[in-house]
Amino acid sequence: MANRKDFLSLDGKVAVITGGASGIGLATVKKLGDFGAKVAMVDVNEKEGKRLEEELNKEGLEVKFYKCDVTSNLECKDLAENVQKDFGRIDILFNNAGVARRKSVVDLEEKEWDIVVDVTLKGAYLMSKYIIPIMAEGGGGSIINTGSGWGLKGGDDAAAYCAAKGGIVNLTRAMAIDHGKDNIRVNSVNPGDTDTPLLRDEGRQLGFNEEAFLKDSAKGRPLERLGTPEDIANSVLFFASGLSEWITGAALVVDGGGIA
Repeated sequence: MANRKDFLSLDGKVAVITGGASGIGLATVKKLGDFGAKVAMVDVNEKEGKRLEEELNKEGLEVKFYKCDVTSNLECKDLAENVQKDFGRIDILFNNAGVARRKSVVDLEEKEWDIVVDVTLKGAYLMSKYIIPIMAEGGGGSIINTGSGWGLKGGDDAAAYCAAKGGIVNLTRAMAIDHGKDNIRVNSVNPGDTDTPLLRDEGRQLGFNEEAFLKDSAKGRPLERLGTPEDIANSVLFFASGLSEWITGAALVVDGGGIA
């Protein structure tokens, strides 16, 4: 009989995590590393990424930092090739990098639209474009994309963010259809308000007191609290592990019941 822990084990697996130097990305670097994966932590923040690489390796995890702008075709291509060269394979991709600008279409500047859509949606496309062939060559794997509750319903003063996250949810479904033949599963996790630097920045954009904004964000949920980065990392672990072997094209909502 298989040990119950075997289904969550990521021993021998290699994971690539974008937006990995803070928030949900960092929590997932730690989570997948704790369960045995070797982790390529990808971010544009080189100083913090290098610091975290050293810190996490001292804690016994196998983590290597890679600086990469996910909106750059060339940098994503180089990243995929470098990770394959360093680790020999890629089994898990967590497309998590994202940006939020809290404005309506009337107030939103074109450059603000571009950065939100490019980092969030184009970045997932580019990373997947270059990692999927490596993953397929190794026999398959799991791709997890960070969507949002606002990728499944609308939200106020967040037009570009809602558009990008809605795109992520349906891109996930399309990729699941296209790459099932390669034994690659593609799913999205869709967080509600989660206590991350991104959410705190949204509060500042809207002119709110940070703590009051966080408290207000937790209201109205059946589970009356904000999410934590670890809550979302747990759902990524599920999709990365053997517990989800026959799940692909799914949009898992992780929001304390916020859009129930």
